[in-house]
Amino acid sequence: MQLGYTIIYVKDVVKTIEFYQKAFGIKLRFLHESNEYAEMETGQTTLGFASNEMAERNGFAIKQNSAKDIAAGFEIAFVSDNPKEKFDHAIKNGATPLSEPAKKPWGQTVAYVRDLNGCLVEICSPIATS
Repeated sequence: MQLGYTIIYVKDVVKTIEFYQKAFGIKLRFLHESNEYAEMETGQTTLGFASNEMAERNGFAIKQNSAKDIAAGFEIAFVSDNPKEKFDHAIKNGATPLSEPAKKPWGQTVAYVRDLNGCLVEICSPIATS
């Protein structure tokens, strides 16, 4: 089995993809004509966004993400050779800062922000493997 998609349900798919393009420099791969589903260019695993209404049409209830609530129990992690630069760029483009880039005991630099939906986003350096 292989992880193919991570799909996050959001209030407004178009505003979310616009935010991710500006804050994180991620390109749009696909936006359905309904504006209720989109995919971003993120490497081997697709990051998708779907409308909250789509979850209901798929037959299940969700706790909707909100910047006003405590963050949900997941995060999106973006890897960069310059997490400080990417963190600053994200903040300038609407991300809410949670923690400045800091070096972790295992050598990785890690920072956290929240997106416009209140989702946690980690901005980090690659993990050094030996």
